[in-house]
Amino acid sequence: MSDPLLQRLCIIGVGLIGGSLARALRQAGAVGEIVGCGRNREQLQKACELGVIDRFETDAATAVKGADVVVLAVPLGSMRRIMERIAPVMDENCILTDVGSVKGSVVADAAAVFKTPPANFVPAHPIAGTEQSGVEASFAELFRQRRVILTPCQTTAPEAVARIRSMWEACGAEVVEMEVMHHDEVLAATSHLPHMLAYALVDTLARMDDSKEIFDYAAGGFRDFTRIASSDPDMWHDICLANHDALVKMLEAFSDDLRQLADAVKRADSDFLKQTFIRAKQARDAFCHKNGG
Repeated sequence: MSDPLLQRLCIIGVGLIGGSLARALRQAGAVGEIVGCGRNREQLQKACELGVIDRFETDAATAVKGADVVVLAVPLGSMRRIMERIAPVMDENCILTDVGSVKGSVVADAAAVFKTPPANFVPAHPIAGTEQSGVEASFAELFRQRRVILTPCQTTAPEAVARIRSMWEACGAEVVEMEVMHHDEVLAATSHLPHMLAYALVDTLARMDDSKEIFDYAAGGFRDFTRIASSDPDMWHDICLANHDALVKMLEAFSDDLRQLADAVKRADSDFLKQTFIRAKQARDAFCHKNGG
């Protein structure tokens, strides 16, 4: 029997993403030992009981010792603090990667801590998730046929990129590479803006005087559109702050279009409304067809 791809994997932050990564790699036989790390001992114990990890530490500096790969699966606001803790003790050949939704801030954190992002640093972002959180919500198939974006720095060694690519491919993911700034612009449009709209709509309706009646009569369309407003508020708070430049541009562009739509409704502009709806339907139908429904 051949050796697994990773002898020892350390996951700091064993929630939905970190837990699903652990499950997927274990299912694929691609990992030997999985060490979990976090601040919540009860959740880490639960992860052990579920078989997601083999053992855990609550101190990151202790957890990373002897690891082949360290995955930072913590909120963006915690990245720099964790890097500062593990930088002095990480093995020279250990690869450091992450799963953050904003890459510019993670790279900036690495540059601040390590002075120059190390050769074994591979920023990454799996385009997968649910509105649920916590290790109990994790499952091995989360990344199957989903994209994972790697955004290596100029200093990143090709061998490190290849190893992290292999790790995600073992989970069934399609791995692509992208420049850091371009990644953040794309994600601001396709992920971060939709979450802002869902949060804003639910908050607006919840603050109305007749909000109880509104929610009582909300149907499937409301549920589908606002599903992502059940996502982790702390995580999305950090994403907004970390990607504020790109996100502000998208919010302003959408606000302009929304004002035009409101004006069209006000003046009963039938042609504008019809053409807007037709374009949107065609674009979404094409997206669904391309992505298998």
